[in-house]
Amino acid sequence: MGCFPCFGSGDVEELSVGNGKGGNGRREEQPVVPLTIDRVNSGLDKPSTISNPSSRKESIGLKIGSGVNISAQTFTFRELAAATKNFRPECFLGEGGFGRVYKGHLESTGQAVAVKQLDRNGLQGNREFLVEVLMLSLLHHPNLVNLIGYCADGDQRLLVYEFMPLGSLEDHLHDLPPEKESLDWNTRMKIAAGAARGLEYLHDKASPPVIYRDFKSSNILLDKGFHPKLSDFGLAKLGPVGDKSHVSTRVMGTYGYCAPEYAMTGQLTVKSDVYSFGVVFLELITGRKAIDSTKGHGEQNLVSWARPMFNDRRKLAKLSDPRLQGRYPMRGLYQALAVASMCIQEEAATRPLIADVVTALSYLASQAYDPATALASASGHRSSRGGRAVEKGEDGGGSGRRWDVDGLEKDDSPRDATNKDFDREKAVAEAKMWGANWREKRRASEQGSFDATSASG
Repeated sequence: MGCFPCFGSGDVEELSVGNGKGGNGRREEQPVVPLTIDRVNSGLDKPSTISNPSSRKESIGLKIGSGVNISAQTFTFRELAAATKNFRPECFLGEGGFGRVYKGHLESTGQAVAVKQLDRNGLQGNREFLVEVLMLSLLHHPNLVNLIGYCADGDQRLLVYEFMPLGSLEDHLHDLPPEKESLDWNTRMKIAAGAARGLEYLHDKASPPVIYRDFKSSNILLDKGFHPKLSDFGLAKLGPVGDKSHVSTRVMGTYGYCAPEYAMTGQLTVKSDVYSFGVVFLELITGRKAIDSTKGHGEQNLVSWARPMFNDRRKLAKLSDPRLQGRYPMRGLYQALAVASMCIQEEAATRPLIADVVTALSYLASQAYDPATALASASGHRSSRGGRAVEKGEDGGGSGRRWDVDGLEKDDSPRDATNKDFDREKAVAEAKMWGANWREKRRASEQGSFDATSASG
């Protein structure tokens, strides 16, 4: 799939984004000239959340052939000011490194949109604006947010997206108000699988591959039915091609999500995105933030806190989000943790390909957990405790049984505990086999295609 047939490498030089003049940003007498790019300019480079201040300005690594037009609509500043009621506070949705985001309605169509306005004193600049327009105009997938258009009117830079009614994944995982219900297990697995498919499209379907570079819970937006879409492509980078193993770039991203080898060396690969995905998947499983300064020493960094528990079978259940209240399949928890563990491996080479992650998570998402069924299956099992018959399903444990802090049933016999340990090991082993089996099938399929081509030749 040749998404970027005219892209090349080299330093960026020049960009024309219309012929607007003047600094008031309200050139109302004529529409903005469509964005036609011959070469891309680094523009007003700004550092992101993580940045190496000693590095020089980097090139975007893209060049667009002459005459390639961006398909996104163009808007005047006046149109977007009208859509957002002149950027009133009641239309304000949130703020990120790029700038503030407002909800609006286009006067021409009535469509609900999200309008992101570049903060000229913010963390990102004109370069990120250009990359975002380029990427989202050329890349289209159900799990990528849809860019409707942009405004390059005078010195104003705004992006217009489809409106995501359920906000971001971060909004549903962290700092929830008391009246807001937590995401259930099935929804979490659905979001993880969809977000992984978005990354798979960038890594495997786009040519050359695209490295997202800023995969985090706040950049996963949720449409109706909690359908996830990746957003904010300002830091995206074209991946290595040919015999190159990586691209070298300044370190940019968000602390807590950044792969260790990228943070240390600036060498970026698709496996850097896989690490970031693993962190977000851990957020979904545990309900914890990637970095949480309110936690005690040793618990502030999610990966550092979780890693030691992967090596202790008896502590795996402690990694589940308490707000789930035990409503999850225990085998599904073990398998999900196995996938997360593989994604956050220290060595990039030992992490799975995103295609293998998609295979595993598609399976997990298909194994819907039904609390009623789980309760019914446990209804025949009762234990006597303190002179009282206790229904094994009253609290704790994804299987609807009572669990102690070590994840073992409180009234387990030694034999039951042994069986349960065996089930854990089996579940983890199954999860680890998914990726290997998928790679083997894909190699066999490719080899079969090659043999058929050779025979026909």
